[in-house]
Amino acid sequence: MMKVVVFGAGYVGLVTGVCIADFGNTVYCIDNLEEKVANLNQGKIPVYEPGLESLIKKNMAAGRLFFTTDCTKAVLDADIIFIAVGTPPGENGEADTDNVVSVASTIAEQMLKEDAVCRKYKVVINKSTVPVGMGKMVQQIINDKGVSDEYFAVVSNPEFLREGSAINDFFRPDRVVIGGDCQKAIDKLKELYRPLYLIETPFITSNMETAELIKYASNAFLATKISFINEMANICDRVGADVHVVARGMGKDNRIGRYFLHPGPGYGGSCFPKDTHALINIAKNAGYDLKIVKAVEEVNAYQKSVVSNKIKEIFGSDLSQLTFGILGLAFKPNTDDIREAPSLTIIKELIQMGASIKAFDPEAMENARLILGDSIYFAVNIDDVLEGVDAMIIITEWNDFRDINLIELKKKLKQPVIVDARNVYDPQKVKDLGFEYYGMGR
Repeated sequence: MMKVVVFGAGYVGLVTGVCIADFGNTVYCIDNLEEKVANLNQGKIPVYEPGLESLIKKNMAAGRLFFTTDCTKAVLDADIIFIAVGTPPGENGEADTDNVVSVASTIAEQMLKEDAVCRKYKVVINKSTVPVGMGKMVQQIINDKGVSDEYFAVVSNPEFLREGSAINDFFRPDRVVIGGDCQKAIDKLKELYRPLYLIETPFITSNMETAELIKYASNAFLATKISFINEMANICDRVGADVHVVARGMGKDNRIGRYFLHPGPGYGGSCFPKDTHALINIAKNAGYDLKIVKAVEEVNAYQKSVVSNKIKEIFGSDLSQLTFGILGLAFKPNTDDIREAPSLTIIKELIQMGASIKAFDPEAMENARLILGDSIYFAVNIDDVLEGVDAMIIITEWNDFRDINLIELKKKLKQPVIVDARNVYDPQKVKDLGFEYYGMGR
């Protein structure tokens, strides 16, 4: 078994570290935030991800998983070092790689201590989502600090973790992508991932630039499918078609596939908005105008206003005497992540029209409170958020919202109106109960 270091105890770093520890390796997760590390050592994790907390506690108890701010000994003893730090969007939309550069410098500095380079060869892995060419830059940074290629190699190994199902995605991935020019380093990483060979996981090897682009291309294509079906939903609303049947008819074509053909209020989260914009900048820097992905972003920005536009059509432009119950704040179920969440745009637009807002989410309330403050009422449960409102608006399709007793709901609402931005309910059944129902493309 190997000794592994993961720089970054955020979402990707935590999932990567704990899952590799669960393979039987010794893993040190390093973060420069002392409070975060202290909380992790007490079993308190900074994100909500199903199954993650119990897996962390299991591997800590087994003596395989450690959290620390001190990287010296961990780096000296490491066989493999993951860089899994954040690359947030900069002012112009390009990925900010300052954290990656800082970690690369730190790795080099530690490798030069106590003649460490004479003791153990290391594979440095870019797990962070980085612009094409960053792997070569990390290699150069470490070289420039005085570490020879004889003692290390850099490999690109992009992550494809979906928030809400990240543990399963790591243990049962669709593919593992490894990019690099050093076969010794590639073989070392494949050895680390040996448990995945038992389930016949496809491995794709390439040079670093190709691996880096696979990550961006994958996310941009998924975002494209979302924006496309949202446009079809908007057409369906205007011509009387049902987007669910349209999507099913499309999805039966194996060249298209059925996944990600679900209309809604637009995509959000930490990946799609950031990565589509970064890819546009990667293309721009290479002298190419990426027209399709620009259109995807334009459609997504428009889609986040579709719900508030529906409300305006139903109730008029003056909402000053109305209160709406928002179900769902996170950008998707099974996460507390509200980054770029459609709910934030919808709530702000309704408030601008004079509306009062009550909202509830099973996990994202505290994160939303940091952004929205006291501009809305944060309900304590589903009953609380729906009591006395003029319409129920579903923004995130948590399972909790699928089982609402609609007969009892009708008694709570001032007006029997449901705006279903995720098409959770069957329109005809809801209408048969006396509701006005407004879905997406139905």
